[in-house]
Amino acid sequence: MAGRVFAITGASGVLGSAVAKAAAAQGARVALIDHAKHSDALAACGPEAIMLGGVDLTDAVAAGAAIDAVADRFGGLDAVINVAGGFKWVTLEDSLMESWHRLFLMNVQTAANTSRAAIPHLKRSPAGRIVNIGANGALKASLGMGPYAASKAGVHALTESLAEELKADDVTVNAVLPSIIDTPTNRADMPKADFAAWVAPEDLAAVILFLASPDARAVTGALIPVTGRT
Repeated sequence: MAGRVFAITGASGVLGSAVAKAAAAQGARVALIDHAKHSDALAACGPEAIMLGGVDLTDAVAAGAAIDAVADRFGGLDAVINVAGGFKWVTLEDSLMESWHRLFLMNVQTAANTSRAAIPHLKRSPAGRIVNIGANGALKASLGMGPYAASKAGVHALTESLAEELKADDVTVNAVLPSIIDTPTNRADMPKADFAAWVAPEDLAAVILFLASPDARAVTGALIPVTGRT
């Protein structure tokens, strides 16, 4: 990973922070991108790390400007990790259609905008990589998971289609499909759960970084479940 340039969206969140810190620990140069203006992970990512805050990745122009800024700063781009996204539990009967639209924007549109902006840069990398965050819960949606699962299923389809689009350019596109990630929010929402059975952010980050590495050159279009013991 030494010297490789990573753009990580959703970098102020638990998973995005874990990915950024793990990538930096392996020698990557990282750019943390988020709608939030700050990330607590920045200080742990080394002196070359940069933070691009206040970026609305649902806007194609803003996403493009952020990715171009990363490539300009580091002289190229090797990997995009699309962590940015959102979640809402709601039944169809009780939901407004705005919930469906919003989750599509947060989960699918952000990944599409960022990936599209990154394609020209990744084609110039000797090992261009895109890693998306899908959801194991999108394989069979349960009660209240309709809009979230539908949007994550869109991420799965985007991953498979883009992998076919870019495979001749030696750019791989894969997705991880976690179950419940061990975050403070999830612990607060499910206080009686067995937290040890959930997926630790650091463990999920390790799978993501493998897919973003040159060693994963033979893997593209994969949807990889990362479900711990759930």
